[in-house]
Amino acid sequence: MPEVTRARVDAWTWAVRLFPTRSAAGAACKAGHVRVNGDRAKPATMVVPGDEIVVRGGERERIVIVQRTVVKRVGAPVAVTCYLDRSPAVVPKEQKVLMGERDRGAGRPTKRDRRLIERLRGH
Repeated sequence: MPEVTRARVDAWTWAVRLFPTRSAAGAACKAGHVRVNGDRAKPATMVVPGDEIVVRGGERERIVIVQRTVVKRVGAPVAVTCYLDRSPAVVPKEQKVLMGERDRGAGRPTKRDRRLIERLRGH
């Protein structure tokens, strides 16, 4: 496993298995879903140990602190040692807030429907 002092953020997030492919990691960087130390990251942004990386995507946000920099994809047991995970806990399905759903093709909500939806949300 090659270890270097600096690595590109797209290569590092792919190498430690935060993304399934390197192109997906680069696309997430270009779309603004990856931040390094609070700043929006381009794919070529360099990361060093101690940097905080925030990855938004899917249903949860991942917050990791770089422990070791690698540029080649490593196995899952080794990948876990390359970062410190500070992500918030996943909310169980039972505790998620239910959203008002409308039937497909039902049109826009009426004023009464909107009030019922707001009441359901607790507003």
